Amino acid sequence: QVQLVESGGGLVQAGGSLRLSCTASGRPFSNYVMGWFRQAPGKEREFVAAVSWSGDNTYYADSVKGRFTISGDNAKNTVYLQMNSLKSEDTAVYYCAADSYTVDSIPIYDYWGQGTQVTVSS
Repeated sequence: QVQLVESGGGLVQAGGSLRLSCTASGRPFSNYVMGWFRQAPGKEREFVAAVSWSGDNTYYADSVKGRFTISGDNAKNTVYLQMNSLKSEDTAVYYCAADSYTVDSIPIYDYWGQGTQVTVSS
């Protein structure tokens, strides 16, 4: 059974940094891409970043480009999200997700973690 467990969330001042981790157990067959999403209160869940396990490809939402870095460690089945220069608008519950397959190179995310709270104070 596939399980994703996030950690590293917390309270930080604006301009500070946090590093989120997501460890996958029972990595799905044909899982090639890991993603981070976030959801603020009263808002829709939005895409943040994604990385291929090969490390060859990364993608970021415009709102976090230049501030966040996604990376993966195959040996540990762990994906990280390094968040720098945090802003109050980054406050949200952050979720990691794993694709189970792709359609025309688009990942289909079927596995989700429970989420970790990130709160940025001003």
